[in-house]
Amino acid sequence: MKRILILLISLCTVVSAVAQHRPFNDYLTPIPKELTRLREKSNLSDEQLRHCQHVLRTLYQHNLLTAHELKHLSYLQMHVDPSMKPQEYGLRINIDKIEIVGGDPAAVYYGTRTLLQLIDYALTEGTTLPCLIIHDVPDFERRGYMLDISRNKVPKMETLYQIVDLLADWKINEFQLYIEHTFAYQNHRDAWEDCSPMTADEIRELDNYCRERFIDLVPNQNSFGHMENWLRHDRYKELAECPTDCATKWGKRSLTSLDPTNPKSFQLMQELYAELLPNFSSQYFNIGCDETVELGLGNSKAICDAKGLGNVYLEYLCKLNNEVNELGHTTMFWGDIVINHPELIPQLPKNMIALVWGYDRDYDFNKVLPDFQNAGLEFYVCPGTSTWRSLIGRNSIAFANIYNAAYYGKQYGAKGLLNTNWGDYGHWQPLSVCHAGMLIGCSYAWNLDTTALESLEFQLNHYIFKDKTGLTGKAVLKLGTACDVTNIPEGVANAFHLMLHRYKWTMKGNYQTREMKITPLRNAEKIIDSALVMLHHAKPQCHDAKIVIEELEQASHLAKHGIHLGIARLNVKGNDTKSIPLAKRQELAKELKPLIERHKQLWIVRNRKGGLEESVSRLQEIYDYYLK
Repeated sequence: MKRILILLISLCTVVSAVAQHRPFNDYLTPIPKELTRLREKSNLSDEQLRHCQHVLRTLYQHNLLTAHELKHLSYLQMHVDPSMKPQEYGLRINIDKIEIVGGDPAAVYYGTRTLLQLIDYALTEGTTLPCLIIHDVPDFERRGYMLDISRNKVPKMETLYQIVDLLADWKINEFQLYIEHTFAYQNHRDAWEDCSPMTADEIRELDNYCRERFIDLVPNQNSFGHMENWLRHDRYKELAECPTDCATKWGKRSLTSLDPTNPKSFQLMQELYAELLPNFSSQYFNIGCDETVELGLGNSKAICDAKGLGNVYLEYLCKLNNEVNELGHTTMFWGDIVINHPELIPQLPKNMIALVWGYDRDYDFNKVLPDFQNAGLEFYVCPGTSTWRSLIGRNSIAFANIYNAAYYGKQYGAKGLLNTNWGDYGHWQPLSVCHAGMLIGCSYAWNLDTTALESLEFQLNHYIFKDKTGLTGKAVLKLGTACDVTNIPEGVANAFHLMLHRYKWTMKGNYQTREMKITPLRNAEKIIDSALVMLHHAKPQCHDAKIVIEELEQASHLAKHGIHLGIARLNVKGNDTKSIPLAKRQELAKELKPLIERHKQLWIVRNRKGGLEESVSRLQEIYDYYLK
C-alpha cells in the first residue's frame, strides 16, 4: 500500500510539473548555436501565428520560397543569401516581423523548423512569440539516421513516412534503410520471398518524400558479409566463403560471407547495383562490407594466405568501388575491417567514405579516427540507439555513445554522423523505445550541447507522444534505465534480452550472464513495474497513441519474462533452464504464450507481415523448450 501511495504522489508531482510554464528553450531541438533574446515582445496575434504555422507546414523543397500562401504572410520574409554557408541560417523575430535567411534552400527550411518550434511554444504556453536573434549552423555537413529493415522488420510505408517527418523536423538530412535481402530484385525472388521487401516503386516514392524535406535517401546494400539470407539458398551457395562451418572469432559459422575470389560474387553485386541504384536520387551508396568474419577461412584461404587477408579484402572493396563509380555514385563502406589493417587505410581510394562505427559506451573513436584523417579520407562517425537486443532500451549507453561519436567526430573533422538502429535477433524492440536515442542523435549531430538531455523528456512527450501528463516520455526513459541496475558487464545486449536469447546455453559461459544475481534482477523489475504504472496513467494524444502504449507494455512484459527466467535459472543447480522444475517451467510457458500472440498482433500494425514468422519463432522456441 505504501509503495502505491508513493507512486501516486510521484505521478501527481509529474502532472503538476508539466502544468507549469516552460521556457521556450525547452521547445528547441536541436539547440541553436547562438541565440540572443531581445527586450521587446512580438505583437503577432494567436490567429496570425496559427496561420503562419499552417503555411510553414505546407512548405517543401519545390515551393519553399514560391508558395502562393506566403503572399498572405506579410510579416514573414524568407530568402537565400549566397554569402552564407550551405545549411547556415539566421532567424530574427521583431515586434511585427519575422525574417529567415539561409545560405541555401535547405538552410531556409531549417530556419522554418526552428520558427515552428517557437510558434508551438507561444501557442502551447499561451504567451507571445519571443523576440530574438538566432544564428545557427550544424557541426556536421551530413546528419543521418539508419534503420535496419533486414532483421525481420520491414516497416509499412506510413511508418517510414512518420519517421521521415520526425527526422525532417529535427534537421536530419540523410536517411538509410539497411538492406541485405529486403529489396524486390526482379531475378532473385528466392532471396526475398516471404520477407515483404521494398519494391522499386516504393523506394522512388520514399525518395521523393525525403527529397521534398531536404533529406537524402541513401541506398544501402550489404555486399560482402551478412549475406546469409542469400547464401542459405542452394542457388547462391557456390558463392559462399564457408559453405560448411568454419571456426571464426564468433565460433562456428557458415554461409554468411561471400567468397571475394569467386568472380560470380562480384557479378552478383554488379547485377544488384544496376537494378537498385536507379531508384535513388542520391549520389551516395553504402555498400556495407562489415563483419566479414569468415574471410580467409574457407574457399579464399589459399589466396588470403598468399596475399594477406587485408589485401584480399581491399582488392574486393576496390572492385566494388569502381563499379559504384561507373554507375555515377560515391561509395560508403563500414570501416571496421580496415581498422584491423591500419597499414591499408592509406591505400584506400580517396573517393570512398568510411563509416566508422562503434556502439559501446566508451568506444574509442579517439584512437581510430586519426588513421582516416591522416590518410586524407572522408569519414563518418556512426554510433547507435542501443535499442537492439534490449527490448526496452539502454539509454545511458546510447547517450554516452552518441556524445563520444559527435565529440571526436567534430574534433577530427568527420563529414557526417550516422545514428544507427539495428534489429538483431528478432527485432523485438518497438519503435516507441527507439525515439529517445533517435532524438538525442539528431540533436548532437547538429549541435553537441548536452543540455539537450534536460529537455528530452518534455520533447518526447510534446513532439512525439503528445502527452500533456508527461508520463509516456517519462516511462520510456525509465524503462531505458532498468538495465543499469542489473550489475552485469555491459555488452551487445542487456540482461533481459540475454535470458531470452541464451535460454538453452550455460550462464557460466558468457561474460555477462555469469555475473547475474537475483537481487539486481528484482531491482530491475521494480523499475519496469514503475514504468508500467506510468503507462497506465499516461494519456498520449498522437495519432498512434493506442499502439504506443500497447507496444511499450508488450516490451516491458517481455523484459519481465526475461527476468523471471533468469531468477528461475539462478535458483537451480547449474543455472540451466532444463533443470528448472517442470511446474515452474509450465508457469513460465503460461506467462510467455500470450506474449507471443500479442507480438504477432502488434507487429502488423506498423510493419509488414514478412519477417514476423522468423521473429516469432525465436519466442516460440523458448516456449517449446519450457515444455520439453
